[in-house]
Amino acid sequence: MPHPRPFYYLENFNTALGWLRQRYGDLLNETEAGFIERFQGLPLESSALLVRMLGRRGDLFRTDKLRYEEIGCARAAATALIDTGWVDGQPVLTVAELGRVLRKGEVQRVFAADALPRHARKAELLMCIEAVPLAPRRLVEWWPDAPDIVYRVVVKPLCDRLRLLFFGNFHQDWSEFVLTDLGIFKYEQVARDAATRAFQTRQHIDTFHALFECRQQLEEGNDLATVVESLPPPVADNEWLEGRRRKLQFQIAQCYEQQKDLARALAIYRDCQYAGARIRSVRSLERLGEIGSALQLAALVRERPADEVEDQQIGRMWPRLQRKAGVKTARTRRPQDWPTFQLVLPVTERPHHLEGATGEALSTPEAPVHYVENGLLNSLFGLLCWQAIFAPVAGAFFHEFQAAPADLHAPDFRSRRESLFAQCFEQLESDAYRDTICRNFQQKQGIQSPFVFWGVMSEALLSVALNCLPRRHLKACFARILSDIRANRCGLPDLVQFWPEERRYRLIEVKGPGDRLQDNQIRWLTFCVAHDIPVSVCHVSWDMSATQPGSSRLSSSARERV
Repeated sequence: MPHPRPFYYLENFNTALGWLRQRYGDLLNETEAGFIERFQGLPLESSALLVRMLGRRGDLFRTDKLRYEEIGCARAAATALIDTGWVDGQPVLTVAELGRVLRKGEVQRVFAADALPRHARKAELLMCIEAVPLAPRRLVEWWPDAPDIVYRVVVKPLCDRLRLLFFGNFHQDWSEFVLTDLGIFKYEQVARDAATRAFQTRQHIDTFHALFECRQQLEEGNDLATVVESLPPPVADNEWLEGRRRKLQFQIAQCYEQQKDLARALAIYRDCQYAGARIRSVRSLERLGEIGSALQLAALVRERPADEVEDQQIGRMWPRLQRKAGVKTARTRRPQDWPTFQLVLPVTERPHHLEGATGEALSTPEAPVHYVENGLLNSLFGLLCWQAIFAPVAGAFFHEFQAAPADLHAPDFRSRRESLFAQCFEQLESDAYRDTICRNFQQKQGIQSPFVFWGVMSEALLSVALNCLPRRHLKACFARILSDIRANRCGLPDLVQFWPEERRYRLIEVKGPGDRLQDNQIRWLTFCVAHDIPVSVCHVSWDMSATQPGSSRLSSSARERV
């Protein structure tokens, strides 16, 4: 079926260019502004062909791969693009680049098949060819009888910069328009003005692009010293941008650590203020044998941990460091505070989905069990606090394709919306929170959110959860999620069991043989016990000799509260 708008992708691209000109017109350089202006003057087919190529991987395209009914002849459409200098109609190609555009049989034809392994794969053929130094040349020089033309999109780096400028991140691309058109993704529409721009100065744009190039170098395995030299300096007037710089700095240090270059890793960790850098500094000092310095830094971290994660990690490292420093300490094992119970499943092999099988075994008509993992409490929090999360705070929303505010993981995320979150939490003092959650569940259905798991939440689950989860438990859990969103959005128990008639519930973490509790799961279990939130850990095993339905065996520890 033909598309009702055959040039929909071109319309979307023009919309983005118009948005950039309107929003960042005062910050665009001459090249960027010139491209936007000249693009509008291209013939329809030429502009469409350029957008088609920009939407595909790489910058090299052969004409037999550029067949689009609405565009027609690709060679004719490319003429205007070649005239502008945006497309090279006779690019110089290395052997590796030639290999990307030729098929295996064509490679054998161009490079004399008799001299190559006959049954080798294309990649192996190219390795043999590249073993002999060959100067780059045009396609017609490699293959005079080539039936196609190869184009190189010279303007692709510029268009990538415009894409980064539009989305304000490294992972979204022009397909977002298509996915939204098709209704696959829906986004909350947040009011935006000049104050909400991601970039307020030209320097911000250049810094962001420099970070993108550094990240590309890192992913491509380039020399780390070169990547470090390319890293832009700290950004004093844009916390969101500085956060991205710190994250990349932390990732560079991790790469040094993986290469066993602990001295350079330590130097970067010490200069980095990204979450986890202090712990990695302690660990690097320990591995370097500088136990005294490691213990000294660990004492500072232990005295004033940045968050629960750091407190947990340094607590685990501290006894080991003391022993290495020659300090005698009594070994203590932290008591397990949460209830546990054993469940034996009658199956012939390990269940493919252990949590689901456990839920089915524990579920009864009077006490149904739901597999929710991180989906339930996060969703209830996201629905109650929807207006606060999607508030038009400066520097939080840059474009209409954002599933979350840009500063979601920033230390000041809550403080910048303090009054709005206070209003949300105030509703938990009465039954007002129920109306807000149910209203947002209906009105915001399917809209992307960093907290709401639409695939988990159903009207039935929402209803029973609101009836069985006490306000005080919701308030405690919501406050914890908000206190450290990056760490506390995950690690929640796998299952929830409701007793609707008694208006009570329990959370259940499922572990199979050999499975260990993760750090974030331990933190949530500890939190639940401290706040009298009913929680248990179910240790599951299976009996392959007992396969009769309904023969599951359940045993409880003395501390379990059911």
